Order: sequence, then structure tokens, then C-alpha cells
Amino acid sequence: MTGLIAFLIIGLLAVIVVQIGKVSDLAAKIRGEEEVAQQNNDRTAFWLVAFMVVFLVLGTASMYYYKDVMLGYGPHQSASEHGFLIDGLFHSTLIVTFIVFFITHVLLFWYGYKYRMREGNKAQFISHNNTIELIWTVVPAIVLTFLVVKGLVAWNEIMPDLGPEDEYLEIEATGYQFGWDIRHPGNDGKLGTKDFRLIKPGVNTLGIDWADDKSIDDIILQEVIYLPVDTTVRVRITSKDVLHNFYLPHFRVKMDAIPGLPTYFIFKPTTTTEEYRQQLREYPEWNEPYDVTDPESLPRWKAFEYELACAELCGKGHYSMRRILKIVSKEEYNDWLAGQESTYMTTVRGKDNDPRLGQLLDIEIKERAKELKADFANALASEDVLDKTILLKHVFYNTGSAALSDLSKYELDNLTNIMKANSNVKVELGGHTDSQGDDVSNLSLSQNRAQNVMNYLLNKGLDSSRLNFTGYGETMPIGDNGTDEGREQNRRTELRIVSQ
Repeated sequence: MTGLIAFLIIGLLAVIVVQIGKVSDLAAKIRGEEEVAQQNNDRTAFWLVAFMVVFLVLGTASMYYYKDVMLGYGPHQSASEHGFLIDGLFHSTLIVTFIVFFITHVLLFWYGYKYRMREGNKAQFISHNNTIELIWTVVPAIVLTFLVVKGLVAWNEIMPDLGPEDEYLEIEATGYQFGWDIRHPGNDGKLGTKDFRLIKPGVNTLGIDWADDKSIDDIILQEVIYLPVDTTVRVRITSKDVLHNFYLPHFRVKMDAIPGLPTYFIFKPTTTTEEYRQQLREYPEWNEPYDVTDPESLPRWKAFEYELACAELCGKGHYSMRRILKIVSKEEYNDWLAGQESTYMTTVRGKDNDPRLGQLLDIEIKERAKELKADFANALASEDVLDKTILLKHVFYNTGSAALSDLSKYELDNLTNIMKANSNVKVELGGHTDSQGDDVSNLSLSQNRAQNVMNYLLNKGLDSSRLNFTGYGETMPIGDNGTDEGREQNRRTELRIVSQ
């Protein structure tokens, strides 16, 4: 029964549609088909013009409304020296294309209205017109030539490489799924050599040649990237796996990171992070809470950070390649750099993959000299007798022997220089051992070691009247002889200031 009712309803609807069609045909015949067509054309032409007006007004208004969140407008002026060239090129292109866009749309919709169907009008067919062809060939050619030449000028100013005579800071950015390895030169200002054949996962992921002296003070940054303002920066850019893109939007820096093909970019930051924040502070929308769910959160301008992003869709974790970049004053940068430890010293030095095992670095020699000099000065300044004793931390002996190791000469040479600079000081050299072995043997070993230290100093030109030696054996431990660490502490050579 239900099916029959549904069938009847459908049949009734079909009849209604057919009757409506007949009524429309009858009405058209009564009014005339040409009149109906004319009304439809007039209505369509009117709505086309109305659409044009609304579209162009809303399009222009939206450009103005969103200008403060677009690069190059509002608060987002370029934070680099070359960025203004790029912004100027975009502005010129935008002005030209906007004018063409506006004119073509006005003509498109206006022609639809002006040349709508009218009684007695006849379409005119023009097969060819030299004047029109010349206009739409020459005018775009002139405009495009202007834009291309301006682009080439900007490219030539932005992209030339630097020579050895130029002053700049060079860093390296290596992209991978999903992050960046940012390598920073240390105090020498030079990046060490890399070789893909040295890459070892988990050990040397960048293939850095640790035998290269320039690599010793290189720093692989784990978190925030620091750069000094008003300094030319050259970025080496490469990739470990797939195509990435090194993108610093606020500095107008954007360059592909290509596996096997190193690229580079040069830019000069002109605005510190704090200065950029103060620019944002002038805009009401940047004074709103950073976290919309927490009204007490920092305002947006205060939470702002420059960022390094990947501008390629390099995989699902693409978003996690964001790194914070801080532009600071040169003084702040130098303070930050002084507090950084090199990757070689923290992760390679003394390990199996250290090509300098058994050698002392120049930086270590200088640090040891500085440390011993400070200890000696503190001992001289102290009035407490107990503080007159200095541990010679870097005097070593061959195992089970009183013979000085080759590496001990640096500490003893430093001590010689200090003694010569303090000619009134007299000292006692004391040898100590752990409790392993025979007491008599330990006492003899400590005496021989202390005597060998004194003999080394005498051979360097110190007066024998200023030096004395004593062996204490195992009688004065400073560590637990029941542990390896404690025994190592007890095997030592000390210097005690007797008079000054």
C-alpha cells in the first residue's frame, strides 16, 4: 500500500512539472519569447555589474584589513639589510598586477553589461587589428622588462658570494627529518671540514673531520640560535636526506637545502629580537594574550620570537623543524659565545673516535697555564698555612715508575715561568702515593717522583736554593684508598710555598 501511495505521489509531481512547462510556454507565447530573453539578459547583466562592485570592494578591503599580518607591511618590516630590496620588488609587482587585475575585471563585467542583447544590435566580427595587437604586445613587454630588470638587480645585490677579504660570520645549517643541525664556529670564526665518509650514526652524524684544527671549537647548537646584529652572516645550507628549505621569513631568507648539493645565503640582521618586539607593541592586536585560553599569559609582542622554519613539505613531522633564532647585540653575542663549550671538547675529546688521543691541544695548554697561575696567586695571597699547598694537577708519571710522562712538561714549564716571575718564593715539592704495595716502596717511589720534578725545574734554570723535595708515601691520603677514584686522587704531586 505504501509503495502504491509513493508511486502515485511521484506520478502527480511529474504531471505538475509538465503542466508548469506548458504554462511557461503559453506565457512566453503571450508575452513574446524575445521579450523574455531580453529581460533575462538585462537581469544577468545587472547582477554581473553588482558582483563586480562587491568583489572589487571586498577584495581591496581585505588587502587593507590583513596588511598588518603580511610580510613587508604594518609591523612586519624587513629585519635584514637586503630584505627591503625583496619587499620593494614585491610591492612593484603587486602594484602592476593589481592595476591590471582591477582594469580587466571592470572591463570584463562592464562589457557584459554594455554589450548585452538588444533589439537591432548586431555583433561585429574583427578578424585582425594591428593597433590592438601592438598595444597588448608592447605594453606587457615593457612592464615585464621593468619587473625582470628590477628582479635581476636585486638578485645580483643579494646573491654574490663573499671573498676571503670580507668580514663575516659563517654558520652551517643541515636539514634532516625532522630538525636542523646548526653548526657554529667558535672563537676562531671558522667552520671545520666535513667529509661524508666520516659520517657515523650516533657518533659523527655530520661527518666532521675532528683532525682539522678549525673543528676543535665548532659548536653544534641544540636549541636556540644566536646571531649578532649588524653583522654579515653567511649560511651554508645542506641536507642529510630529502629536500628541505631554510626559511627565515622576517629576514627574507629562503633557500633550498638539497642533499649532495650545498647552497648558501648571505644576510645582515639589522633589528634585534627585542627591537622587533617593541615595533609589534605599537599594534593593538599584538597586545592581546599570547594564549587565548589564558588571559593572564604574556602579550603576543612579548612572546614573539624570530624563527627558522622548513618551507618544504618534507614529511609528517615537517612542523617540528621550527627553531628559535635570537638576534642580540654584539656584546650579548660575545657573552653567549664565551659560555658555549665546543662539541669536540664535550663529546669527542678523550673518546675512542678522538684523533688527538695522547696529545694536548693549544687551548688546553693555555687553560692549564691560566689555572696554575690562578692557584699560585691564591696561595701567595692566603695567610692560612694550609692554603699554601698547590696540587700540580697535570704532573703524571709512567705506570709504576718515577719517570715523568711527556705530557707533564707543559705543567712544569708553566710552573717554571711562574717561579721566575716570583723570584723570592721558595717551595717544597711533595710526592704522594696510594696504599697499594709495600710501605717502604711507596715512600721511595714518592721521593723519587718529587726529586724528578725538582730536577726538571733545576734543568729549566731555577736556583736550587729555592727548591726542596720530600716523599710522603701513603701517609697523607686525600681520597679513599678503597676505591679506584680515591687511589687516583692519592697518587699526586704537590707544591707547598715555604717562604715568599
